[in-house]
Amino acid sequence: QVQLVESGGGLVQAGGSLRLSCAASGRTFSSYTTAWFRQAPGKEREFVAAISWSGSSAYYADSVRGRFTCSRDHAKNTVYLQINRLKPEDTAVYYCAAPHPGRYYADPAGMDYWGKGTLVTVSS
Repeated sequence: QVQLVESGGGLVQAGGSLRLSCAASGRTFSSYTTAWFRQAPGKEREFVAAISWSGSSAYYADSVRGRFTCSRDHAKNTVYLQINRLKPEDTAVYYCAAPHPGRYYADPAGMDYWGKGTLVTVSS
């Protein structure tokens, strides 16, 4: 079992930055690719970023590439999402998730574990 807890959300002005954290418990977490999704009001949950279990590879949605950076700290069992140059359209609840082994990291249906999310609100 893996439990995921996100933190770091908040209210920020457009152009600002935030760093979201996803703290995990469960001894197998370090072997999982970890993904970030977001869900804006009235919209479907969408893929944002993912990082391989080793941390050597990261993947991003086109809409966030160049502004979002995903990293992980195995010693802390934590994955981070650095968000720069925030835009009002980035307003959403951000979730971290761990996929079932072998499943595509960008498909929310393939996730085995989800956190409860952290709200990011960007004012214009």
